[in-house]
Amino acid sequence: MTERQRYLFIRILEACNADCFMCEFALSRDTFRFSLDDFNELLPKARDAGVAYVRFTGGEPLMHKDVVELVRAGTDAGMKMSMITNGMMLPKKAARLAEAGLAQVIVSLDGGSAATHDVYRRSPGMFDNGLQGLRDAAALGVLPRVNTVVGPHNYTEMPDLQKVLTEAGVKQWELSALKLERSITYPDPDHVRAVCDPIYDADPGTLLVPLGKRFYGDTREEQERYFSESLTPRASAPLCHVVDDVIYIDGKYGRMYACSCLPHREGEDLGGAPLREGGAIHLDTPVFRTHADFFRERGPDMCGGCSTTAAGYSDDVARLGTAAPWQY
Repeated sequence: MTERQRYLFIRILEACNADCFMCEFALSRDTFRFSLDDFNELLPKARDAGVAYVRFTGGEPLMHKDVVELVRAGTDAGMKMSMITNGMMLPKKAARLAEAGLAQVIVSLDGGSAATHDVYRRSPGMFDNGLQGLRDAAALGVLPRVNTVVGPHNYTEMPDLQKVLTEAGVKQWELSALKLERSITYPDPDHVRAVCDPIYDADPGTLLVPLGKRFYGDTREEQERYFSESLTPRASAPLCHVVDDVIYIDGKYGRMYACSCLPHREGEDLGGAPLREGGAIHLDTPVFRTHADFFRERGPDMCGGCSTTAAGYSDDVARLGTAAPWQY
C-alpha cells in the first residue's frame, strides 16, 4: 500500500471573466487576491501537513497578476502545482506557467463545440481558447484535464465532447452533475443512461473515459436518488475518505474546509475552521480536525453535493487503501 499525499485547494480570487449561468462568481469584479506573501507563509505549513498537490481555484485564477509567481513558489517548495481555469487566457499564459513548473491544468468545457459551450458559458471564444490552451499545455509537458458540468441542457453532447477531448490529447475528464438551488429534471432518465452509459463503458485505449463515478450514479439506488431527488452520487458508506486528504482554503474569508465541495454549498452551517490563529497561518488545527471528523462520519449520509471525482476517490481509498495521483 502506498502512502497517500494530501491535496491543498486555494481559492486565490473570486473575480471572473466568464458569465456561466451556474456559477456564483459569474462576471465577478471582486478585488480580493490571495497574496504571494500569504502563499509563502502557507507553504511550510502545507509541507508539514503532508501536502504534495496544490490546486488554485477561483473565480478565474489566470486573472491573478501574480499567478505565474505563485506557481513558481509552489514548485520551488516541492509541490505539484495545478489550477482550474475557464481557459480563455490559457493560450497566452501556457508557456510561462509551464516554465514556472505547472504540473496540471484543468479547463472547464461544457459543450461538444464552440457553438454550444460558448452559449452555456455566455462567453464567445471560450471553447476554442480552452481547447487550444489544453493542446499548448500538453505540448509543454503539463497534464491536461477537462471538467464538465452536465445536466439536461447538454448531456446529449457528451459523446461528441468525448471524441473532441480524445483527439485533443486530454488525459483526464471529470463529468459532474449540474447543481442548482432547485431540482434538476430529466424528462427521460432511460435516455440519459442510453446516451451516457457508453461514455463510461468505452475502451480507454480508444476513447477518454471520465474519472470517478457516473454523474447520475453507478448503482440503481444512486440513479433513482439522482433522477427523483437531484442528489448527486456521494462517497459510499460508511465513511468519507476525502476529508483525510483534502484541505480547501477560501482565501477571501480565511476559512478551511475538508472537501472542495463544501464551500460551495449555500444556506448551511458547514463548520470549517479559521486559517489563521493569533495572526499566523495554521493547518490541521483541532478545530479543523473536528470539522473533518464530522464529515468523515456523516458525509456519506448527509452530503448531496459530491463531485464524481470526490465520490470515486473516497471509494477507491476505501477499497484499495490508496488512490492514484491527480484522481481528485
